Amino acid sequence: MGDYDDDLFRREMAGVAPLTDDDRVREQRRREPTLAQRLRRASATARPNRDPNPLTVPERVPEAGPYDIVGVKKNGVQEGVYRKLRLGKYDPQTRLDLHRVRLMEARDQVYLFIREAQQNGQRTVLINHGKGQHSERPGLLKSYVMHWLSEFDQVLAFHSAPPHQGGAGVTLALLRKTGEASQKNREFFYERSRAQR
Repeated sequence: MGDYDDDLFRREMAGVAPLTDDDRVREQRRREPTLAQRLRRASATARPNRDPNPLTVPERVPEAGPYDIVGVKKNGVQEGVYRKLRLGKYDPQTRLDLHRVRLMEARDQVYLFIREAQQNGQRTVLINHGKGQHSERPGLLKSYVMHWLSEFDQVLAFHSAPPHQGGAGVTLALLRKTGEASQKNREFFYERSRAQR
């Protein structure tokens, strides 16, 4: 029986050549971890009851109905800038779709989305949370997204999108400039004012 197995093995392996050094799989250089990966890693290594995400999930938040048009302009935002945001004059530079996402997962996604967008220098973002008209609690996710955007220091203003961008099921948010972008802006206007003298 053993000789038969050896013969069968040799027949099956006929024509097979061993791998050469050139055929080896080489490990590729690892890329830098994304913000999401770094946040998950920090969360896993932090104390078990310590959550790095500061966005809260209170039992009740101000309710936004499925078709309610909502918005907030924080201190320091010019009325003209807020008006352009409301009218959809600023093209969103990135988008987040929260359809069919559970509340706690949505909280994490909103946090990571806003943090990454600001770190990438993006000023206008779009969050598609849906209207929630068929949910057990209509407008629940929409209400929490409004609550989270209000809590976020990096968010200067937000408003329901105009109809051509999704209407009441979508929110546009204006993000604070990074320190570097603010400095470039100050330098630009300083140089412009000097040139006009």
